[in-house]
Amino acid sequence: MGRETGIDLNDSNYYRNRELSWLDFNERILEEARDRGNLLFERLKFLSITSSNLDEFFMVRVASIKDMIHAGYEKPDISGMSAEEQLTAIQKKTHEMVAMQYSTYQRSLLKDLKEAGLKVIASLDELNKNEADYLDKYFTENVYPVLTPMAYDSSRPFPLVVNKTLNIAALVRPKKSGKHAEGPDFAMVQVPSVLSRIVELPPRVEEDGRELRPVILLERVIEKHIDKLFSNYDVLCTAPFRIMRNADFSLDEDEAEDLLEEIKKQLKKRRWGEVIRLEIDEKADKKLIRILKEELEVTNEDIYYIGGPLDLTFLMKMYGLSGFDALKDAKYTPQPVPELMNEDGIFDNIRSRDIFLHHPYETFEPVVDFVRTAARDPQVLAIKQTLYRVSSTSPIIAALEEAAGNGKQVTVLVELKARFDEENNILWAKRLEKAGCHVIYGLLGLKTHSKITLVVRREEDGIRRYVHLGTGNYNDSTAKLYTDCGIFTADPRIGEDATAVFNMLSGYSEPAGWNELLCAPLWLRKWLLAKIRKEAENAAAGRPSGIVAKMNALCDKEVIAALYDASQKGVKIDLIIRGICCLKTRIPGVSDNIRVRSIVGRYLEHARITRFENGGDPLYYMGSADWMPRNLDKRVEIVFPVLSEENKEKVQHLLDVQLADNLKAHELTEAGTYEKPDLRGKRKIASQITFMQEAAAAAKTVEQGRDPQITRTFVPMEAREPGEQG
Repeated sequence: MGRETGIDLNDSNYYRNRELSWLDFNERILEEARDRGNLLFERLKFLSITSSNLDEFFMVRVASIKDMIHAGYEKPDISGMSAEEQLTAIQKKTHEMVAMQYSTYQRSLLKDLKEAGLKVIASLDELNKNEADYLDKYFTENVYPVLTPMAYDSSRPFPLVVNKTLNIAALVRPKKSGKHAEGPDFAMVQVPSVLSRIVELPPRVEEDGRELRPVILLERVIEKHIDKLFSNYDVLCTAPFRIMRNADFSLDEDEAEDLLEEIKKQLKKRRWGEVIRLEIDEKADKKLIRILKEELEVTNEDIYYIGGPLDLTFLMKMYGLSGFDALKDAKYTPQPVPELMNEDGIFDNIRSRDIFLHHPYETFEPVVDFVRTAARDPQVLAIKQTLYRVSSTSPIIAALEEAAGNGKQVTVLVELKARFDEENNILWAKRLEKAGCHVIYGLLGLKTHSKITLVVRREEDGIRRYVHLGTGNYNDSTAKLYTDCGIFTADPRIGEDATAVFNMLSGYSEPAGWNELLCAPLWLRKWLLAKIRKEAENAAAGRPSGIVAKMNALCDKEVIAALYDASQKGVKIDLIIRGICCLKTRIPGVSDNIRVRSIVGRYLEHARITRFENGGDPLYYMGSADWMPRNLDKRVEIVFPVLSEENKEKVQHLLDVQLADNLKAHELTEAGTYEKPDLRGKRKIASQITFMQEAAAAAKTVEQGRDPQITRTFVPMEAREPGEQG
């Protein structure tokens, strides 16, 4: 590719580092926290998300890069950066981001919160006598009994500092020691996570007569009374601190006789993983910092001096405080699916036509109902399902247990290697096995990331297979927060493919071919590249061409090179990429025809959708896979076609709206930065709000007995000519 133009598409200058691109994504979330166009408490939520995102990024991605450095790994990434160069760039960019997080919190949000009637007390000096007395009693009755002070001296080892926990470090000296006593001792106490970090105080009235609701963070309460924990010592200084440990682990599945037991062992090791980040109060004593640095074995670059409260995820709890509804987005109730708003049963409706689902705008309840009804239906013979992440009180799990109890053949693939859900999934796997389900753990060396449910039912005309395919997890909780798509179908070709998928997962059966489904890791990459190249051929031959693709991440070099080649041949390519994008736009002669946008709104964009123009007969696909090496080569993924014309129109509309979004979209510039579109003279469009309004309108039309095909209020963008700058 690229030979006709003399351009070498292997040149690392044409690719962006994935870690820096991810940090760009987190900056886009931070921008939402800084945007005064968002309601105040929504800004708190966005700032909280940037903090939790950084935690996971360090525990997994930064940890992985450090592992590379320790192992002497020298191969550069697709952007030409070595592991050491990546780490240096990440540390520089992250220090800048953290500074911006706390500038946003201290200089903007605190002031606006006070204006809204919520006073966050940052310093003990701000307490009045009534509040101080209240905290004395609160500490004695609620906090003191839970605390465990830990000392470190010649007779006691340095305490275990648990990953992500908030702690208070102190320097203490025995009260009876003379003036020639040895240096102070180190001590610490963990801030208990079982108690609320936000402590509400009695209302106070300001001099101007305004009433404020004061709150203080739990670590400040503990610092105020820390002398009670070390009664025989003088407390010389204190400072909150927090660490991130390497939470990534690799499994040698060939050597693991029992995968479940091996994962249990690896989870325990996370408690002792290498410390890769230390956060500490910027006012901390230098001796305290030196002790932590030496004992935790961190470098200067790994230390983050924080000018405010550590771990801003507490802002999500603050978001939950009552009495501030006017400062939050109005609550939205996911709407019924129009095609299911009738007296027919779920199987009758699916048999009549393929049904498109769009969450969270439409409710996830039909998916739960699909499994629950199958569990109770005497005509259902078998239920097969893949589970990657489920909620802590999953109705799906309960339905599968009920199905097994009712004598159905129930096969469930539980992915034990779903990061940070391993412990949860181990518990579910055991519970399902106890209920009589056949539980499998997937293929050796691969994560099973596909989202598929197969129901086998005996009917008058024979055995029929009903299938649900989706882009998101079978998690009823995140289905209210993530945007995902799914399809119910009784198409025999897809049913046959679904059976082949489960036979492949549970045994050693590899199908010779597929009717409609595309699966990774053996077939998907080849198919995707062939589709991109076909668009390039069509463009070169003067036939209609074009690609629109929506995903979470794009970092596969071979796929990016194919997109560059298609762009060179005149294919117009629109990419809607939430997070990582290693492709660069508008490189002369390389990516002139490629436009990239990222949408950050109240819901997490999670759906994966692709449209190929296909010479004027467009093809639509959805699935579980991003365009990343891990998804194409190291995971079991499923991509499925949208077959009905009615559903194709719905998917096209979804893409049209997101391509026209100019309020929550950020466009990737030739300089590698993300900028919001210029709104001057343009109609304002926020895709997520549009979808909420349309879902409500569609449900209302059905309730009123009218045609459920809604009259959409959205007007699509005018077509762009190839090469036109968006």
